[in-house]
Amino acid sequence: MLPMRGLIAVIFLCFFSVAYAADDDAAPADDYVGYVELKPFTVNFGGPGVTRFLKCEVSIAVGSEATQFAINHHMANIRNDLVFLYSGQTAESVDSIQAQTELAKKSLKVVQDLIVEEEGEAMISDLFFTSFVVQ
Repeated sequence: MLPMRGLIAVIFLCFFSVAYAADDDAAPADDYVGYVELKPFTVNFGGPGVTRFLKCEVSIAVGSEATQFAINHHMANIRNDLVFLYSGQTAESVDSIQAQTELAKKSLKVVQDLIVEEEGEAMISDLFFTSFVVQ
């Protein structure tokens, strides 16, 4: 009689562990996090005098596949606006970590404004520099 109870307990545990694992795989849509990596930017900046260069790589955090599609759909506009933003910088606006953080915030605002204009909502959660070199 004891082996039969053990067998029933094993079957019971196997059934519920499979059911529990199946629930873990079904993540809600709100947990979606994706990244769109833009091709590297290389711009000159700083105005008259010594020519300075900025090379950076940008990744945009998105919360849905629809947002990822919208970013890719408007990529030319996004790159255009970011090139103008980066080429308008001064040496002081890129020379420290704090200044680079502010530039990332400005970049996020530029991209969000463009997406709002084109799609009707901001859709983008964050923007990151994955590489940042000033010469």
